[in-house]
Amino acid sequence: MICTILLALFLVLSKRRQELVGLEEGAVAHRPILGEYSSYLLDQMIAVVTASTVMSYALYTISERTVQEVGSNGLMYTIPFVLYGIFRYLYLVHQKNQGAAPDRVLLTDLPLLINVLLYTVTVIAILHFGG
Repeated sequence: MICTILLALFLVLSKRRQELVGLEEGAVAHRPILGEYSSYLLDQMIAVVTASTVMSYALYTISERTVQEVGSNGLMYTIPFVLYGIFRYLYLVHQKNQGAAPDRVLLTDLPLLINVLLYTVTVIAILHFGG
């Protein structure tokens, strides 16, 4: 639950940042609440949420309950995929200005798609073979 909430917050903050940066002076006219933010503030919040998301996922993969339910500690081997996915998304937001539509980014960015596929195959293998 915590991982999902943090990931959603990460995506929302990234989208807000894209709106603020992309619309520049017209941002407040588009969405008045954007006047309360600065790109610096959003970058700071994204940094905190990013670290929290990765840490909560890492702790989830090694928690006693998860290891017991999965039957191994193999899920910890998915952490690099999560890191890459978040870092790739941050790259796309900051360098390619693609943060406005997270769903579109996920469905059109080949490296991100390959990462999701590899993550999924790895999870299935861990669950099926016990890691």
